Order: sequence, then C-alpha cells, then structure tokens
Amino acid sequence: MPWKETCSVEERIRFIAEFGGEAEPSLASVCRRYGVSRKTGYKWLERYAAAGLKALEDRPPVALRPAGRVPLALEDLIIELRRRYLWGPKKLRALLMPRWQGKLPSESTIGLVLKRRGLIRPKRRRVAMRRGEGGPLRCDAPNDLWCTDFKGHFRIGDGTRCHPFTLTDGCSRYLLRCQGLTDERGEGVRRELEQAFAEFGMPDRLRSDNGPPFGAQSPGGLSRNAIWLIQLGVTPEFITPGHPEQNGRHERFHRTLKDATASPPKQTLAEQQQAFDHFSREYNDERPHEALGQVPPSQRYEPSRRVFTGRLRAPEYADAQERTVSSSGQVAFKGTIVTVGTLLAKQPVAFREVEDGVHEVHYGRHCLGYFLERDKQPRLRPERPVCAPIASAPEGGGSVCTTEPLGTWPATSESDKEVLGA
Repeated sequence: MPWKETCSVEERIRFIAEFGGEAEPSLASVCRRYGVSRKTGYKWLERYAAAGLKALEDRPPVALRPAGRVPLALEDLIIELRRRYLWGPKKLRALLMPRWQGKLPSESTIGLVLKRRGLIRPKRRRVAMRRGEGGPLRCDAPNDLWCTDFKGHFRIGDGTRCHPFTLTDGCSRYLLRCQGLTDERGEGVRRELEQAFAEFGMPDRLRSDNGPPFGAQSPGGLSRNAIWLIQLGVTPEFITPGHPEQNGRHERFHRTLKDATASPPKQTLAEQQQAFDHFSREYNDERPHEALGQVPPSQRYEPSRRVFTGRLRAPEYADAQERTVSSSGQVAFKGTIVTVGTLLAKQPVAFREVEDGVHEVHYGRHCLGYFLERDKQPRLRPERPVCAPIASAPEGGGSVCTTEPLGTWPATSESDKEVLGA
C-alpha cells in the first residue's frame, strides 16, 4: 500500500476541523498531534477566523526583490556622493532627491549598499560587562573605605599634561595621596597605592568609577589593578555609571584642589607637585572641615591596623562551588564552558546558586556576573535575570495559561462545511 501524500494546506484544514465538533479539544493536545507550536496553532485559527479557508493557503513572500538591490546607476550615484561627502544614509538620501528622478531608496537600503561596497565598517562588538552598583557611600570608621579618582588633566606652563591622582579616606576626609602623573596608566597608580599602603596601612574597600585604571572592558569589569587589590585583600567598589554623586565627597574635594593649586597652573611638573604637597599639609593639618565639625581631617584619621606586606593570595570561598580558570580565560561548570576573561587565568572563581538554575559568579567578594544553567548561549550575564513565579495549578491538575480571545468566528459557509467535514 503506497504512502499517502499530503500538503501543508490539507494539514491546516484538518487542524481547523479538529475544533468543529461539540466537545472542543484543548489547543495544546491538537498542536502536539500535528507537531506544531501553540503560537502556530493560534496563528492559523486567527487567519481562518478572519478570512475563512482562503486564509489557510500559502502566502507569497513579502519581499519582491533582494534587500539592498537598486539600479546600477543609482548605486554608482550613492557611492559617488558617499566618497565626496563621507555622510551617512540619512543625509545621502536627502542629496539624492534633486539628483534622481525615479523612486528613492530607503535609508536602510542605502546603508546596505554602502555596507556591500565596503564603505561602512561594522561596529565592534562590545563584551557584556557587569557595571558597578556602589550605591550610597557607607563608612563608619577610618580605613573602612578609601576613595580614588583622577582629577581632570590640565596643561601646565611648559605644555606638559598633568594628571592629578588623588586618594582620600571616606570617613575622615584625610588626603592620603595627591600626585601629579604624566598619564593615567595603571603602573603609576599601583606605585602610588603601594606607597600609600606602606605609609597608612590597607583599607577594607576602595571606591572608584568604572573606567581605568580599576575598571575594564572584561566580562567581570575588572582590570589588572583591581585583581591585584583583591589578591591583597582590598575589595574594589565601583559606583553606578552616570552617578558621580556616589563618590561625591571625593568629587567635591577636587573642586577645592583645583581652586588652590591649578588656578592658574604652575610652569613645570615639579612646581605643580610642590603646590600639591603644600596643599596636602594645609588640608590635612590646618584647614577646618565643615563636615567634621570645623576640625582638620588629621584629628579624625588614624592609620589602618592592616599592615601592607605585598604578598598576593588567591581568594578562598565557603558554601560555593569553586572552579579554576584555564589559561584561555574559560571555566567548565555544569557541563558547559563559560568565559570569564584571561586576566583571571589560573585563578579560582566561585559559583553560588541564588535561585533555581541561576548562579552568581564571584572572584573574591566581587560579583563577575550571573550564569544560567538553561542558557542557550552559555555566558556571564551582567544582570541578574528576573524569573516570573509559576502559578499554582487548579484542582484536578493541568496547567494555568492566559491567552487573548480570538474574536468572533465568521459564519461557516456551506462549501466550507463540506470541506471541513461538518
């Protein structure tokens, strides 16, 4: 006996006929029988409700021609205007209006033409990184939190750019470092931090913005300097992007520093540093601070009991699943490979389950991101996903789902009844 041949239209007619009887079956059971999703089932029910059996036939493709295809003369004109003005699709379309008599292409079509001819470079794909969530500044005692940043660079008399690196204690406002550097690279910052640690001890946390030298475009948002801090036992703390008020004490201090030392700038970097040093002594020991009850910061500050030894130690974890990052910056967890960045190569990271199938990934006390066991593309997500609660099932079992009504069904004609077998 030969196999019965069928087409998609006949299958759709049989699918609609399933709902013609008195005892209407559930949509889910019929969709399973025909091997389609409920979304597809609702689509064909809606089409039949709107236009009858004719709506069950295959529709022609919407596109009448391939995307981005225009007459050759028009394409040459677009390329000529682009090379002359270097403008984008919106402005090029405005230039085409008086120059082309036919139908003008859309802006997206002009963009496809430029891309096909190599005149538009694709945007570099940025790594999804976790940004800071510092929130309000919290510190109850000296050395609980240090604040750091670069005051905006400025040009001194001999033409050199001065980049003042500043470091203050968040609780006492004591100025720990004020050094004019020639750039904002991490090596100079680490050197200044080492000198501050050796002189005053180490803080518990260090607050900064999300940019260099502590933030980076990496999966966890950590730079080499931030990883170095974690290995020393200092937790880097990043403010929320676009909220400098979360480091407001330090930002306000920068205005005082500028008025006292850089208005106007000095002639050489050495003279500028002398001005910084003189200001530091006056600011810490003589200048009354309004937030401290009109006493200088030196009367509220005392060095940290945490002695700086320079020894680096990998973080240790409790109540978490620990994994070691490979030299390629990847880690295996739950049968999948997750990329955490080569800066953490040979370092231990922790996976801590925060809800069913969702794991918080840590390096030390810093959250790198979130890992989902059921993620189709395993990766570190910068934000914690919001899982909707599962509604309780009604008595007698079954599932609860809400759908929009399909509207009023059309009156079934006699010919349609004959086709559907009614």
